[in-house]
Amino acid sequence: MDVTVTAWVALIAGLIALLLLDLFVLHRGAHEISVRDASLSTGGFVAVAVAFGIALGAFEGSSASEQFFAGYTLELSLSIDNVFVWAVIFSAFSVPAAYQHRVLFYGIFSALILRGGFVALGAELLHRFEWIVYVFGLVLLYAGARMFRGQREIDPERNPAIRVVRRQLPTTNRFRGAHLFVSAPDVPPAERPRRSPMLGRWYATPMLAVLAVIEISDIIFAVDSIPAIFGVTRETFIVFSATALALVGLRSMYFLLARMRGRFAYLDIGLAVLLVFIGVKFMLSEVVEIGVGVSLAVIVLVLIASVGASLIADRRGA
Repeated sequence: MDVTVTAWVALIAGLIALLLLDLFVLHRGAHEISVRDASLSTGGFVAVAVAFGIALGAFEGSSASEQFFAGYTLELSLSIDNVFVWAVIFSAFSVPAAYQHRVLFYGIFSALILRGGFVALGAELLHRFEWIVYVFGLVLLYAGARMFRGQREIDPERNPAIRVVRRQLPTTNRFRGAHLFVSAPDVPPAERPRRSPMLGRWYATPMLAVLAVIEISDIIFAVDSIPAIFGVTRETFIVFSATALALVGLRSMYFLLARMRGRFAYLDIGLAVLLVFIGVKFMLSEVVEIGVGVSLAVIVLVLIASVGASLIADRRGA
């Protein structure tokens, strides 16, 4: 697949436009996002991804389209777990609902840059070292085993990012809207830290620590998801576009699903099965070739089965 510089520029420009549209048009200002708004915007972002996949197939052929949809579905399903971790983080720090959308914008914008770096690194490793497929496979098998045992929980209060921010930066006692930093004269004396402001003028806010934990959690999840999507396709453009389009719609999905974690009792099992499947695919890549169509079918069927079983169990327990 020969991708031009123009295609890369258009993709990145489109992603930035989607982020700005979400922040300044669809969800302008600090307010709590309703389930209705979250549903509409989530549907809109999925529609954009579907249109991109169809366009990719029109220009590059059906194989490219299948690879994109398999990668996008896998990344989106794995990202659901990230959504629930965000809910834990916001709850642990008592972040007001009105400010959560803005801090998630900061987090996802940074995550796009980090994921781009992970994708570039993964592509280079796979290109230079054939044996790296076994490393990726072992990483995914280990991640799947940990998820089976329920060991992907993240404790925000024990996160090293919190300690670094609190020890190294003078931080206000309370949130100041959705701001990461505030001017010292704007902070009431009762909310000021004992340490002098940075550069004689600025204080960090607790929102900076929240953002740091969100970024750390994304790095942890990227270690699983990036190798997984490379198990579906080795095309760097498709890997990044599928990952990025899943990420830009993740904020809207958060406000749609964050309160529903208890209803998806078997979702982690399904995601663990997917990680193990892709890990085995990596390990056997030199012996057995599992086509993209098969991978897409497995991803969709496992996701439907785990969500369906969760909803049935939830209904019976209600």
